[in-house]
Amino acid sequence: MTAGSRKVAVVGVALSDCGRVDDATPYALHAQAARRALADSGLGREVVDGFASAGLGTLAPVEVAEYLGLRPTWVDSTSVGGSTWEVMAAHAADAIAAGHAKAVLLVYGSTARADIKAGRRTGNLSFGSRGPLQFEVPYGHTLIAKYAMAARRHMLEHGTTIEQLAEVAVQARANAALNPDAMFRDPITVDDVLSGPMIADPFTKLHCCIRSDGGAAVLLAGEEFVRDCRTAPVWVLGTGEHVSHAAMSEWPDFTTGPAAVSGRLAFERAGVRPEEIDFAEIYDAFTYMTLVTLEDLGFCGKGEGGAFVEKGRLLVRGGELPVNTDGGGLSAQHPGMRGLFLLVEAVRQLRGEGGERQVRERGELPRLGVASATGGWFCSSGTLVLGRD
Repeated sequence: MTAGSRKVAVVGVALSDCGRVDDATPYALHAQAARRALADSGLGREVVDGFASAGLGTLAPVEVAEYLGLRPTWVDSTSVGGSTWEVMAAHAADAIAAGHAKAVLLVYGSTARADIKAGRRTGNLSFGSRGPLQFEVPYGHTLIAKYAMAARRHMLEHGTTIEQLAEVAVQARANAALNPDAMFRDPITVDDVLSGPMIADPFTKLHCCIRSDGGAAVLLAGEEFVRDCRTAPVWVLGTGEHVSHAAMSEWPDFTTGPAAVSGRLAFERAGVRPEEIDFAEIYDAFTYMTLVTLEDLGFCGKGEGGAFVEKGRLLVRGGELPVNTDGGGLSAQHPGMRGLFLLVEAVRQLRGEGGERQVRERGELPRLGVASATGGWFCSSGTLVLGRD
């Protein structure tokens, strides 16, 4: 990182209990993930002087910090949807590099599935009807419909097929089958995806992410703390962030997402090229997100995403570029905002902790990975390039 003189590493990662968690509050999941991440790092809580959280509490992240017994001197509550955590990680890395914080803890937790099951909330089809959204909501333009319309545009302009989009879900499920903690592990086929109930044309049910409970935590620290950690450091090599639009009418091209900018910045700052990356963790609330983000990050040309995802290229076993190695939001877990889960999985892969889903290149552990998350309806993006010694 060039923002300061210190190198920055991810030194601890963890998930809370995930999947079906009916007997915990979101605060409890935050605490569980935070304790596990600190234990994973081997550092004491007294080292943590920075805290980042969003999505819970009236005064987020003040309420969550209080619940965890933390009194941070650096804080971030940036909220830009699912990419919040990659953007926060970028801010945290800059703060640590500049000497404004020693160690920053990022935490998230949600009981979205359990709350609906218990009747504490209902499923929401949109983010509200204030501001620019007031011009779309009256016409039934739901969150899923926004993604579906963008996917249709890609199909029209580039000849992408519904079978190619279905391949994203099929390969995510195959990766999830190797993850004992994934919520859904039974194999699915392209026909299974295509024959499911229609949600928003062209998306059937299996084109859409699952709804789960769960939490995650990531601890970043300055290089001087690495020697005291119990795990190998994973270095933050480059970051990028970008916001695009809120109203669909202000999105200039439905076939290009904000990762085209955040990814370019992250790769430039890391000094690496997309072809050097060993695996990618990509936000996949819908199959189209994976496909277009692969294009945006430069793993294939614009309009070539459909052909790229064919022939098992995203698989942990035998894939040219393993993507969403834990099964992603389509099969592993998706408790609301999944960006932090991408970072946890990327770090575990670089540390060789993937178990049956571990990525290996000619028998060797991966050296470079990318985590890229999308927020809203391609409204925002955060991308991190991570590497090991």
